[in-house]
Amino acid sequence: MSSLVVNTNLTALNAYNNLNNTSNAESKAIGELSSGLAIQTAADGPAAYVTAQSLESQVNGYTAAMSNAQNGVSLIQTASGALNQIASILQTMNSLALSSASGATTDSAAANANQQEFSALQNQIDQIASTTQFGKTTLLNGSFSNQVIQVGADTSNANNQLTLSIQGVTTSGLSIGTTTVSIGSQTAAASAVTAVQAAISTVASIEANVGATQNQLSAIVANLTVGQQNLESAYSSLVNVNFAQETTQFSTDQILMQSGVSMLSQANQAPQMMLKLLQ
Repeated sequence: MSSLVVNTNLTALNAYNNLNNTSNAESKAIGELSSGLAIQTAADGPAAYVTAQSLESQVNGYTAAMSNAQNGVSLIQTASGALNQIASILQTMNSLALSSASGATTDSAAANANQQEFSALQNQIDQIASTTQFGKTTLLNGSFSNQVIQVGADTSNANNQLTLSIQGVTTSGLSIGTTTVSIGSQTAAASAVTAVQAAISTVASIEANVGATQNQLSAIVANLTVGQQNLESAYSSLVNVNFAQETTQFSTDQILMQSGVSMLSQANQAPQMMLKLLQ
């Protein structure tokens, strides 16, 4: 049986509790709608928060790995361009050596001119090999060996790292240095032809290895791109707020807030009925 009491207004307390819950829900909805995030702190869902942090870490790792792989492609393209130039120089040197090796048709003046151009080309190869750089890293002088490119989101798996080496292409490394190869005479030119053609094969092999690595890195970038997109989709589904759903709930909370305030006001007026009993 209900009774009228003054010291404890249960109706008002219930109305207040309901109004407080509605206020909290409305505040939460405002926070989600203003930030666009359903999970902002661990309080919004501990398990979801932990999963979201893990996904975000993976997404960031994929982004960094993609950048590393793309920089690796740029590095290889830099080396490949220089190797192409060296290959072209070697072809010219081969022609000069073949010309000087034909003693019957090349006089001493022509052989001397060929030697001067040949020496200049030797120096040009060394200049390219010693100055081709990516950033501050020299690529073609033989020092670029066992360099690691991180192409994964973590370092726990060896497959997430690609080790790259580029053989040196200085004239000494190709065995066509100025102290060992010349075309000043028919005999020397004949030997130079063999050495230069061997150098051409060596550079072509280096270019093939570099090109294969570039294709590998391009494939890695493509795979990382797909993986990153999938992870971002999963992260978005978990963390981002559903605006259609949340705006509907927000509208409901606003109506409940208004009715709650009205009902609390009515409940607070109930004790005044006691005054009529005292009249």
